[in-house]
Amino acid sequence: MSNIIILGTGMAGFGATYQLKNQGLRSVMYDKNPYQGGRTASHNYDSSFIFDEGPHVSFTGDKRIQEILAQSVDQKYETRETRVNNYWNGYWIKHPAQCNLYGLPPKLVVDILVDFINKNNKGHDPIKNYSEWLIANFGKTFAETFPMEYTLKFHTTSASNMSTDWLGPRLYTPSLEEMLYGSISPNTQSYHYCTQFRYPEKNGFVSYLNLISKLAEVKLNHRLVRLDPRTRELYFENKTVVGYDALISSIPLPDLIPMISGTPSDVIEASEKLACSSCILVNIGINREKISEAQWSYFYDKDIVFTRLSFPQMMSHNNVPVGMGSIQAEVYFSKKYRPLERKPEEYIQPVIADLRRCGLIHKEDEVVFRNAAFINYANVIYDLERADALAIVHGYLDDIGINYCGRYGDWGYLWTDESFKSGENAAQKLLDRL
Repeated sequence: MSNIIILGTGMAGFGATYQLKNQGLRSVMYDKNPYQGGRTASHNYDSSFIFDEGPHVSFTGDKRIQEILAQSVDQKYETRETRVNNYWNGYWIKHPAQCNLYGLPPKLVVDILVDFINKNNKGHDPIKNYSEWLIANFGKTFAETFPMEYTLKFHTTSASNMSTDWLGPRLYTPSLEEMLYGSISPNTQSYHYCTQFRYPEKNGFVSYLNLISKLAEVKLNHRLVRLDPRTRELYFENKTVVGYDALISSIPLPDLIPMISGTPSDVIEASEKLACSSCILVNIGINREKISEAQWSYFYDKDIVFTRLSFPQMMSHNNVPVGMGSIQAEVYFSKKYRPLERKPEEYIQPVIADLRRCGLIHKEDEVVFRNAAFINYANVIYDLERADALAIVHGYLDDIGINYCGRYGDWGYLWTDESFKSGENAAQKLLDRL
């Protein structure tokens, strides 16, 4: 047990090395990037604008996890009330939309309410996919107008091609009274699963991983190219070869499986069926601080290029220069369902144009910063092939003694605390096996 290796330095890797350290074991962490953090990385551009790799906040109710993250930033974090809204056909409404129909076209509101009432008077066959779940819970009009359109933009596939395994508390199902009240009054209570969140004061979300360097040895710029489970050796692109006694990986499964020597063809085929969205992040800085009341916003219109916006200065004022504001736009693709056909930078101007169209960038505003970044692995797509393919892949990794964790190791829609615990669980599984 002198050589425990963790592949990946994101939140799951943090959880794994934290658990091992609590058992008196020190690990070595490898990351392909020249920086730490994986998908929880933050980037400081021009020593002024800080953007995370997608919107990240910590809203866990787990006191233990709260304290671990707080220790990692020396208790220097901000606590904010969550503000979320939606944009549809020129209308801004509170989130979630199903509880906040006030101000939408009267006919649409009536049709949504009639459908919602009638769906409670009908029996339903067993739910086979996400589309059927949406109609059963919200009625056809609302389902087709809002969540089904968002699904196509965010998950890049139709709701009828998705399971319901990922839902959890993500979509609130209102009562009739809540629907009715939200259709006649703008003063509704908060129904969002995240009512309050914490965010580091300085240097972005990745600061929550500051403790890693105290728990493990970290080696950056090590991209894995081959893994031999028989000899227990790792081969890196920089020609380094490392042996291991035990291994934990948060590398995305479709990347990891082909690198393992001797992997059976059926396992490789299963890994290729695992779908995940990719994302172009367009980061914008403007010379105005007040841009939005919300920390993030959802967009349902097909002809608006971005799916979601977040506003980093609404997480921490230290994410922008004094007097400035910032916007991060997410544009989604997937290898399986919607391949990327243009360069990332070609989305900057369309994003700016749609930001102006939505009223978020004014005519007199100056865009003082802009860039675009491609994120290969964004969100796991829970399509109807996922479960069977994942069982084959995980079964193989279990057989050869490779422990997996994180969003792309577990291949699940994990939040921050769930990713941390996933790493802890992988470490404990390793220890139990040994």
